[in-house]
Amino acid sequence: MPILIVEDESRTAQELRSGLERSGFEAVVTESGEAALGMPQLTAFEAMVVDVMLPGISGLELVKRLRETGSRVPVLFLSARGGLEDRLLGLEMGGDDYLAKPYSILEVVARLHVLTRRAGRDHSERVEVADLLWEPEARRITRSGHRIDLGPKEYAIMSLLLQNRGKVVPRRQLIQAAWGLEGTVDTNAVDAQILRLRRKVDDPFPVKLLRTLRGVGLMLDLDASR
Repeated sequence: MPILIVEDESRTAQELRSGLERSGFEAVVTESGEAALGMPQLTAFEAMVVDVMLPGISGLELVKRLRETGSRVPVLFLSARGGLEDRLLGLEMGGDDYLAKPYSILEVVARLHVLTRRAGRDHSERVEVADLLWEPEARRITRSGHRIDLGPKEYAIMSLLLQNRGKVVPRRQLIQAAWGLEGTVDTNAVDAQILRLRRKVDDPFPVKLLRTLRGVGLMLDLDASR
C-alpha cells in the first residue's frame, strides 16, 4: 500500500518512513509541496502524510490545491500546532485527519488504516485474543462483550501489544508508542501506565493476558497467570 510522506525535516521523514514500512506500508518521501504536486504518480498513492509547516507551499495549501483537482486521496496532517482552531483549519482545507506532535508512529499507522478503510481500500479483520476483541477502525477494545475504556497512552500501549501478541515488547517500544517518537519519560510513569492498563484489561477477568518479563518488557499472552 503506497503512502506519500511530505516532510521537510529529514530525521522525522526517515522515522516515519521506517515506521510505516515496518507496518507493511510502502512509503515514499518528498520534502516540499511543490515536489509533491509535480509527482506524476501523485494520484496513485493510497494516502498521504503531510506536515503542515512546509517551506514554500504549506501543507495546507498543498492539500487545498490537491482537492481542487478533484483528488480524494486520504490525507493525515501532522503539525506542532495542535489547538482546536489549527485542527479545524486542517479539516476545512481538505485534510481527513490531524495529529499533533509529538506523536506515536503506532498512532500514525492506526489512523492511516482507518483512513484507507474509509476509502474502501483496506479490509483488515479485527483481532481476537482469548475473550478480548480489538476493532482498530472503531478504536474499540472489549472483553467478554464488555467495552474497556482506555486513555490515549493506555490505548497506544495496548495496540502495540495486540499487534505483537505472543511476543515480548521492550519497554523502549512501549515508551515510543505512548509518548511519541521524541518522548522521554521516567520509569515510574511507564509502570503507572502498565498498572492502570492491567487494572482495566486483566483484573476484572479470570484469564490474565498481560505478562511482565522483568528487565525485558511486556507481552500479551493467552494466559499470563501461569
